[in-house]
Amino acid sequence: MEYTFTLTYRLSEADSNQDAIVERLGEAGCDDALIGIGQPGRLALEFTREAASAELAMVSALTDIKRAVPSAQLIEAAPDFVGLTDVAEMVGVTRQNLRKLMLGYHSSFPLPVHEGSSTVWHLADMLDWLKVNVAYQLEPATLDVAKTTKQINLAKQARQIAPQINLEVQAFVV
Repeated sequence: MEYTFTLTYRLSEADSNQDAIVERLGEAGCDDALIGIGQPGRLALEFTREAASAELAMVSALTDIKRAVPSAQLIEAAPDFVGLTDVAEMVGVTRQNLRKLMLGYHSSFPLPVHEGSSTVWHLADMLDWLKVNVAYQLEPATLDVAKTTKQINLAKQARQIAPQINLEVQAFVV
């Protein structure tokens, strides 16, 4: 199956030669990615990768990038963090329709990752909820990618937490 996803990185000062980076990425097997190098110190790769699962597609892409640009630091795997408008576009409904669902099913609607002027959810949580509660038909590859990007981003965040704080916080997180 074919999986589409984006990996965004921060580059080190040593990796300022954009042409060399693009060349190394091609040699490392990233020839199935659209490479974005427009923002200084950043690298984004939009992959369309063939694999048996989204996890295998993303792990192979992460491996290829690490081999080509060892100092690059992963910022985010996408699609993962989304607003109502993003989800509405993906499932083919209006933002207002999703907002009505959110208000009508407030006790079961997925909890946001961030709430404020812009509320953000994990795409996987939203798609799972819509599939179960509203019976939307979703592309299996889209759901597989969303679940995998969420896990990659959560693993990245978990590595940044000091072990003692992680244990203390676990007691309060349901």
